[in-house]
Amino acid sequence: MLLSELKSIDENIDLDEYLRLREDVKLHMEHPEWLGDFTREDLEEMLKNGSKIWLFYDNETPVCSMMLIPADEHSIESFNLEYDVKEVADYGPMFVDINYVGNGFQYQMLQLLDKYCIEHGYKYGAGTIHPDNAYSINNLVKDGFKLINTKEFKRGIRNIYIKEL
Repeated sequence: MLLSELKSIDENIDLDEYLRLREDVKLHMEHPEWLGDFTREDLEEMLKNGSKIWLFYDNETPVCSMMLIPADEHSIESFNLEYDVKEVADYGPMFVDINYVGNGFQYQMLQLLDKYCIEHGYKYGAGTIHPDNAYSINNLVKDGFKLINTKEFKRGIRNIYIKEL
């Protein structure tokens, strides 16, 4: 199955459905802490400030999601980047329902985010991943991201990746 075969919603996201999908995905993860826990209030504030969430559906069933978070001074500093803040997009949480794992959706979402970022003037994509999350790391590397640092954050240790778009 291809991501392009799914219905994509990227405006007026049902945050309750997004949160339900995220929590269901976390229930099936060996390391659910790797995904993170933005609250509903966090998400509402982020969406007001330029972040974007995509939800993908197989008919009415939510299948996967991705998020773009425009960099701010705090993220640029915490990632130890020396780029113009307006040129950096943080590739936020991506997750896939357990029943749809194995379709390559994470990699396809990365490619879709790359395209979106280029169309919207970003020059760099950044992402953070737990060093033991081999599946996500492999997808980022396959998509052209380079490891630039490893750092301890509030939610634990993360590798920091950057990609020139």
